[in-house]
Amino acid sequence: MLAHEYQSYCSSLEKRGIIFSYSGFVSEDLLEALGQTITRKMQMDDTNTSTANRVFGVFVEQVQNIIRYSAERERDEGAELSSGVITIGREQGKFYVACGNLVLREDMDDLRTRLEQLQRMDKNELKVFYKEKLRQEPESGSKGASVGLIDIARKASEPLIFDFLAVDDRHAFFYLKVYV
Repeated sequence: MLAHEYQSYCSSLEKRGIIFSYSGFVSEDLLEALGQTITRKMQMDDTNTSTANRVFGVFVEQVQNIIRYSAERERDEGAELSSGVITIGREQGKFYVACGNLVLREDMDDLRTRLEQLQRMDKNELKVFYKEKLRQEPESGSKGASVGLIDIARKASEPLIFDFLAVDDRHAFFYLKVYV
């Protein structure tokens, strides 16, 4: 019975066009290893280099966002792991990268506002905004240069797709899908 259930799960992923799926705790070390595997797979599939680079770039940014901002994390002396899920797939001839992780509900409105702003921008506006943000100090509470979501939007072939689902009083599940 177990093999049947797992095979059915794998078959379901394949039917949805998912070529890569990971769920669990991530770290910078794991990001590097997964990135190398994804790069090799896209080379084996003779994926256009420009497309492969954009898929890889979006993948890296999304995993880094999980590492930096997931509300589900474990710590011990000097180590911290963050949990989330990330998939890469193909639909209607386009690659997509989707991720999900828990966020604090108190951060939801700000994140939603930022994503809605990026959805409304065209490629030129995103380029100008990106350069503008690089010249500024990182935003309060940012664990990077505050340009990750902008960079993702710049690499996207369609507006960003996102959603939130309340999980409990403190947490929501955040989902982001990016077509490349």
